[in-house]
Amino acid sequence: MDNKSPVLVVGCVIRKDGKYLLIQENRPDIRGLWNVPAGHVDTGEDIEVAARRETKEETGYGVELVRKLGVFYKGGDASYKHVFEAKIAGGELRYPPEEIMDAGWFTFAEVEAMRGKLRRPWVWEAIQMVERTTAKP
Repeated sequence: MDNKSPVLVVGCVIRKDGKYLLIQENRPDIRGLWNVPAGHVDTGEDIEVAARRETKEETGYGVELVRKLGVFYKGGDASYKHVFEAKIAGGELRYPPEEIMDAGWFTFAEVEAMRGKLRRPWVWEAIQMVERTTAKP
């Protein structure tokens, strides 16, 4: 039996002007699937620092973490996903094409309509958490 530790992953849900920022990673195994900016935590790295770093690397935006939405874990050898709500603190949308194929802003209704094209169920769960607490009637 393998005793390796589960991988730590961080992600940021960014909502601006009623839309959510989603990215498509440039990897054949997940081509066409949308995700929030996310990535692995480096050894010894603080999860908050990793969340800001990954978001900057994948989107060009510097972010301020607003709150932790939760830790998503499905068991087995899956990764622990520490997910934050974040707001843009600077920068402009710019992504490395070797890592990210596309990025875009989507309304909650658009994200809901593309649920089958999200990388993992936790992406939808995290966006719903932000929508419930920030959407205006």
